Amino acid sequence: MRELGGDQVEEAVAGAVALLRTATDRDWRGTRAGRLDWDCRYTAEHVADDLVSYAGQLAGRATEAYVPFGITLEEAVGNEDVLQVIETTGALLAATVRTTPREVRAFHPFPFRSADREGFAAMGITEVLLHTHDIAEGLGLVCEPPAELCTDLLTRIFPHVRPAADPWRTLLWATGRGDLPGRPPVTEWRWCNSLVVPAERLTLRGVTPAAATDLAAGGDGGFAWAEGGPLQGTRDAAGMLLKAYEAGAHRPEWGVLVPVRRADGRAVGGMGFHGAPDEGGRVEIGYDLVEAARGRGYATEALRALSAWALAREEVTSVCATTDRENTASQAVLVRAGFTRVAGELAAGGEGAGQFAYELRG
Repeated sequence: MRELGGDQVEEAVAGAVALLRTATDRDWRGTRAGRLDWDCRYTAEHVADDLVSYAGQLAGRATEAYVPFGITLEEAVGNEDVLQVIETTGALLAATVRTTPREVRAFHPFPFRSADREGFAAMGITEVLLHTHDIAEGLGLVCEPPAELCTDLLTRIFPHVRPAADPWRTLLWATGRGDLPGRPPVTEWRWCNSLVVPAERLTLRGVTPAAATDLAAGGDGGFAWAEGGPLQGTRDAAGMLLKAYEAGAHRPEWGVLVPVRRADGRAVGGMGFHGAPDEGGRVEIGYDLVEAARGRGYATEALRALSAWALAREEVTSVCATTDRENTASQAVLVRAGFTRVAGELAAGGEGAGQFAYELRG
């Protein structure tokens, strides 16, 4: 699986600077940047400020707020000088992404108050591509970044956006900068970094559409797995996530997560929801665990943490699970996690025949 990282940050910055360098002799201060209320010069300075801000978040391991600093350029600085600042801040973000461990997360407010190195790389690249487009539109230039890079962004921080044939046009539409046939205009937008739920010995890490694509195809999804992983159940769940994404029905907060051991960074299974809560506030959860990690209480720990996360949300009244009648080990996990068995076996001969249902209420 291709990881989005420092190389892609450098690629985006190099492409942007090369394009904008063809128009440094123009009046950037007197030219509006596309549909923005900003002029082209301010927009370019904003790009540099974003890049160094994201590098600062990761490097400083900020957890509660943005690190309170930014870039201020002197009035006499020319357009070419601004591009040099963009190159420099882009290099800082690329280097920070490369040297930040995979498990590190730093503060970003939306939607789950943190992002990892891949998330910050994706956000930085998105800022570069979109604002280069804005400036180019104002200056009469054509901005056309690589399709693969745009797909990387869409499948990592725009998991709620249904993909289309042209990833660049899809990204422009998703951020209110263009139209797509059959889709209404976008007036408000946000990107969406993956969900992370902490537990005592584990961290449950959200699976992006990019990771789901790789898992469903037989890859590792970007995770370092414990022996025997990932199991077919995790791959099947990834395939279901991918189908929902392709249909535009994926809700990232109700997707698939992978429990990762803090001690060694190894993924030990899959756990997630079968969909968003129903009208009654009921959400169903499922899980598997690689054989090499069983017998240590990981499944119980992860189930408690994810169920507590779900029940803390206003739209959830209960978390439910089903297990085969013969699967006494899974039933024991559910009981230890606080679930109660619903009276009676599921109807014989119908869907779910031979299974027991369990429920946990807030």
